[in-house]
Amino acid sequence: MSPALGNAIVTGAAQGIGRSIALRLASDGFNVAVNDIPEKSAELDSLVDEIRRKGRKCLKHEGDVSQDNTVKDMIEAVVGQYGSLDVMVANAGIAGPYRKKITEVTAEQFDQVMAVNTRSTFLCYKFAGLQMIKQGGGGRIIGACSIAGKKAMPSQAPYSASKFAVRGLTQAAALEFGSHGITVNAYAPGAINTPMLRAPAKSQEESDTMMERFKQMSPLHMLGSPEDISNLVSFLASKDSQFITGSNGGIFFD
Repeated sequence: MSPALGNAIVTGAAQGIGRSIALRLASDGFNVAVNDIPEKSAELDSLVDEIRRKGRKCLKHEGDVSQDNTVKDMIEAVVGQYGSLDVMVANAGIAGPYRKKITEVTAEQFDQVMAVNTRSTFLCYKFAGLQMIKQGGGGRIIGACSIAGKKAMPSQAPYSASKFAVRGLTQAAALEFGSHGITVNAYAPGAINTPMLRAPAKSQEESDTMMERFKQMSPLHMLGSPEDISNLVSFLASKDSQFITGSNGGIFFD
């Protein structure tokens, strides 16, 4: 087996975009640690097997990444076994209550979405940044934003708020970590054909109608695939992206 390019962590990796990112990074030559909640254990096992068949090392780490100890333990395990953490992809996320007005969303629902989408991103950025600074060799930190982080989605206030917050976290981390050679970026996809996109539908007919509506919103009249996002993450994780943090070398953020 050829030497690894480095060691990466991907959270929320059991399905959809996270799974595609983990497989792409493994194909690129990274050892990859994959995370998701215990309910996704079987899906993680399948992913681990597939990554190892690519000739790369893979660690499975179940747990809720909105909790400090989960993130710290995961990073410590990767560094303990592989020697370093070079790429952190904070991908974990949920859509939360769908088609609910602000006046209908409970505080508990709001807190859950913010915990999974925003708090987990903060913790991944924080503890990955600390480890990369300690190592002294720079690194890549990548988060999951959304078009909802640029323009709010109707009847999805918690999700929109959480993704706007990810933009702020990403920009702040880019400013703070840049002097250490660590870039921080976030991908903000439109409609990607994943289980999370289809989850709100109550029937196959409703799902098909939703997908068609999303297609018509795109100038290309098509849905994105998880691979479209993992292609971008592959670039952001590479040495070729060394001048990209925020945008335009970090002078202007969007």
